[in-house]
Amino acid sequence: MKGNMADYFTNFSLILRLTKEQQEYALNLVKEVEAYRNENQQLPIDFPASLRDEVENWVFETELAKDGIWLHSQYGGQEVVCQFIQHLLQKYDFAPSVSFEWSHDCSQPRTDAFGGGAAFITAIEVKLFSTSEWLQNLSKELPAKPTKEHLFSPNTHLCVKCGIHADDDLVENSPCTH
Repeated sequence: MKGNMADYFTNFSLILRLTKEQQEYALNLVKEVEAYRNENQQLPIDFPASLRDEVENWVFETELAKDGIWLHSQYGGQEVVCQFIQHLLQKYDFAPSVSFEWSHDCSQPRTDAFGGGAAFITAIEVKLFSTSEWLQNLSKELPAKPTKEHLFSPNTHLCVKCGIHADDDLVENSPCTH
């Protein structure tokens, strides 16, 4: 494999349906984060406490959309988007839940670069799902490879399953590999 540099991406895109008042509030929060990140301004005292610790990882974009705001990124930030959406749900109760998916992609064929996930957000809970975690969990849930147990005949003293082993060589119910 060549040592070409690869660009990794985490893509998502969703529109939150919000009223004008809700749009203004959400976009104002985004402006405050951008001023903090790009202009070294302090966050306002009334900036939501639930989002204060998330501003360093705020790498998604927010734009005004026809009936709401458009949240999107190719560089990740899906965990922060979940917190942002949850804050808006708590403040405005505009929907019972919001869900979205993301994809992991790469400019080069790399074994660790592809996958994705999904989020399900309510005012009280955020549930995240990763395809790599799902696959790992499935692997852990596989039953152990079944083994044949030796069962010896009292007449022949040989294993009745494989016909090879004598009961004086092996203990009954030990794994039979034949």
